[in-house]
Amino acid sequence: MKNNTKQAAKHLCQFTHRPLVVALGLAFAWPVHAQSDLTSLSIEQLMQVSISAASKYEQRQDEIAAAVSVITRQDIRNFGWRTIDDALASLPGLSIAYDRQYSYLGARGFGLPGDYTSRVLVTINGNRLNDPLYDSAPTGRLVPLDIDLIERIEFIPGPGGAVYGQNAMFGVVNLVTRSAVEVGAELAAAYEHPQASREGRASWGGRVGEGVELLLSASAMKSRGEDRFYDYGAAGISGVAAGLDGERDREFFASLRSGRWAVDFIYGDRSKADPTASYLSDPLVPGQYQDDRYLVSQVQYQQNLGGDHLQLTARLFGGQQRYRSILSYGGPYSYPTESEWLGAEARLLYTGIAGHTLLAGVEGQDNRREDQYVYDLANPGNDIAIERSGDRYGLFAQDDWRISQALSATLGVRVDRNNKTGTQWSPRAALIWRAAPATTLKALYGRAHRAPNAFERDFDDGTSQIGNPALRGESINTFELVADHRVGRDLALRLSLYRWTLEEIITLGIDPVSGLPQYQSGAPVNATGAELSADRTWAGGARVRGSLSFQDVKQSSGGRLPNSPRTLAKLNASAPLPWAGLRAAYEVQFTSARLTLDGSELGSYALSNATLVAEGWLPRLTLTLGLFNLFDKQYGDPGADINWQNALERDGRSVRLKAVYRF
Repeated sequence: MKNNTKQAAKHLCQFTHRPLVVALGLAFAWPVHAQSDLTSLSIEQLMQVSISAASKYEQRQDEIAAAVSVITRQDIRNFGWRTIDDALASLPGLSIAYDRQYSYLGARGFGLPGDYTSRVLVTINGNRLNDPLYDSAPTGRLVPLDIDLIERIEFIPGPGGAVYGQNAMFGVVNLVTRSAVEVGAELAAAYEHPQASREGRASWGGRVGEGVELLLSASAMKSRGEDRFYDYGAAGISGVAAGLDGERDREFFASLRSGRWAVDFIYGDRSKADPTASYLSDPLVPGQYQDDRYLVSQVQYQQNLGGDHLQLTARLFGGQQRYRSILSYGGPYSYPTESEWLGAEARLLYTGIAGHTLLAGVEGQDNRREDQYVYDLANPGNDIAIERSGDRYGLFAQDDWRISQALSATLGVRVDRNNKTGTQWSPRAALIWRAAPATTLKALYGRAHRAPNAFERDFDDGTSQIGNPALRGESINTFELVADHRVGRDLALRLSLYRWTLEEIITLGIDPVSGLPQYQSGAPVNATGAELSADRTWAGGARVRGSLSFQDVKQSSGGRLPNSPRTLAKLNASAPLPWAGLRAAYEVQFTSARLTLDGSELGSYALSNATLVAEGWLPRLTLTLGLFNLFDKQYGDPGADINWQNALERDGRSVRLKAVYRF
């Protein structure tokens, strides 16, 4: 059983973290001297990294109709990031919340407490991970892929509905996996204190025949968690949740590449114990947990037709998402759900007309199961079964038109039809002007949509929620101006100004007839924002990346949203040290004050992490020491309407040691 949250609308005061702002400025002005790191890339080289997620074919960053960001495998290693949440949190405008059960990705000021990231699309090698039952984009440990297998993370902010349709409202996250030959054979192990978290991974990749590459990898993690004191509010109970914060995660990944064919198989099974008594269940009862299992796969074929100007890409994909839980309400209850989907996509890329890159495609998905159940384990006669199915189909087309050497335009549209809300249009338009060899200006517009998911529309137990078959979908319109400027080969500056409007937002309200909670269409939400970022590299292998984000998100009534920080500031720095093959990295993230659901305010905080990477101490061995929440800062995130707590405290300082051995 999952849930969204009610909105709250109150004042959120501004907060300027001056020391961090000064540090950001000094970092890009101060000279850094460090020894050579052959794995580092200059800003000019980083800008040449091809991005595939923006338009479903490879483009350079200055050609893309978005303010795209890329996180490389080297970044992941340097900062010792444990999940994609850690990596995404370093990017402008993104924030992460955690309620001791799931993590949630907030984008450009929107991250309602308990919202299951249904307005961001997450893909692996272009294959959708958002399940059809909750529309949930898996984040954190829920992602069924070990972060060590990621070659790069592509983040395309803003609407991606013109290419992807459903869910791509605030952005698209695409995880590109490493090649089999590059991985070779690896063993990895890690331990983190005080959570007593133990991790292990075994991977093998290589050529198994003429032109055939195979990669196999298995990972596992088990954590005891922490014993924390909780006040369960209206329940009138408080105490230490001893031994109730454990977590387990298992993952398997297989990929096969042979000529025009590519096959991916991904499996993940994650279980989390419940110390907070979420969904207002009985506090401090052992044995409560939530378990999520993902299985996704795709087979892709690519071939040039009639020369080099016409390329066909076709793929078959499918997946399963299974949720299990045990929650106590005077006795044990289970809320299993099962979703299964199969689909196909075909697209043509044509470059035979001078100055034009034309893309056209069709995609269909059959959601064979969208089943929800309520099991009263003590009284099976009270069991409830809500079994549904669905489908969605889309046609899309796009033209990247190079009008002149300095001016280009992107025009695209997608038409989607589903069995819940009918037909939706998602247009996209951009004008890109290369004002100078080092300066690019972009004017962008996009629209994206999301149909109500099966939980919002169909779940009805007659007690905690009733269904709403007439529930409408929601849509977002975004206007954005982007200025990119390079100073030499080593410094890149970016300014993004945007305004978005989210219409008919789906939120939990009260049915006037029954008086029970029901998902309903709400009033528009508007936002204006600015993101300023800088990225500098040095020939010696050092790199500093930082950003400042200002975001003002309001309901049409003028009230602010909960868990919407006005200011985010981030600084990431790494450099090789002049001895013993060491590389050091440091990051600091500032988040301004946020409203909680009851209208109170959580104060601002600055979080620091430090990492030390050692190579060459033993042949083929890499050691990483990570200190997370370095200064043991006490901070938390707003709770949702499914929580007894108004705010949920995050982890204090932790120490992690990791070893990777390559054969």
